[in-house]
Amino acid sequence: MTDPVQDVAHLGHVEVYTDKFDESLDFFTRVFGLKLSALDGGSAYLRAWEDYEFHSLKLTRHHTTGVGHIAYRTVSEAALDRRVAAIEAAGYKTHGWVAGDLGHGKAFRFEDPFGHVFELYYDTNRYQPDEADRPALKNMASRFHAQGACPRRIDHLNLLAEDVTVFRDFMQTCLGSRVTEQIQLDNGRLGGCWFTINNKTYDLACTEEHGKGDARLHHVTYATDQREDILRAADIFLENGVHIETGPHKHAIQGTFFLYVWEPAGNRVELANAGARLILAPDWETVTWTETERKKGQAWGLKTIETFHTHGTPPAPEEA
Repeated sequence: MTDPVQDVAHLGHVEVYTDKFDESLDFFTRVFGLKLSALDGGSAYLRAWEDYEFHSLKLTRHHTTGVGHIAYRTVSEAALDRRVAAIEAAGYKTHGWVAGDLGHGKAFRFEDPFGHVFELYYDTNRYQPDEADRPALKNMASRFHAQGACPRRIDHLNLLAEDVTVFRDFMQTCLGSRVTEQIQLDNGRLGGCWFTINNKTYDLACTEEHGKGDARLHHVTYATDQREDILRAADIFLENGVHIETGPHKHAIQGTFFLYVWEPAGNRVELANAGARLILAPDWETVTWTETERKKGQAWGLKTIETFHTHGTPPAPEEA
């Protein structure tokens, strides 16, 4: 057994494209309950009340939907340099250094084999609350608020890829990720992998693409404190005409209590509660689920609906 690479600290932010910018921004602020840090050009910088960085979601006006880029913060400048050297040595497509934006300093951009753009950075802009947003307790990032579903922090995202095994190799090589759980299909292929770079159960999942699209997003997820927050959110979404795709229910894989909705442009968004589940064992062995086990549905028997396997953003050619 080799020691895990510990150069990467956590998932920092996700850039999501929308072709209905005003409607999407209204959803993410008024209904979903994220806080607006800034509007700059065609992008809104958003964060949950306990995200310590300037933003965890960058919502960008675009001609289509999907994911613009996925950003991870490293543990140090030296760690950033080590990861860049490993990525370049592995031969993955690179975009090189970019200057950063309102949320962070310079970042190194690169691609997975399926066209998703990633970036690594270290220098970050911590959120500085003004007097109106200053928390009562000095160890909190900002004031708790009850606007909309009001999630606590960004949790993870799920990407789609034609070959999950190839994506797994990318994540292990470039980020030093561990696979905590996976699905082994009867045909020998991997149907999905759940990755972590710290003690969270996962910060990114990759599942097999069934829609014949490229570089697609399955969903982005924010975490709540408790299950009851998700039940409350379901009523908020209902009252605001938001499309509830599936849930509330409990996943078999990873055990999270979940609710999936589509924001106005069609990007899938999840609220999830993992409880106190963490991966603390240094010798954790990947949990493998068979195709037969997965066909039983979610933890309490809810069958996975068809759109969960086929819908992603941007729309696949046959959906557009």
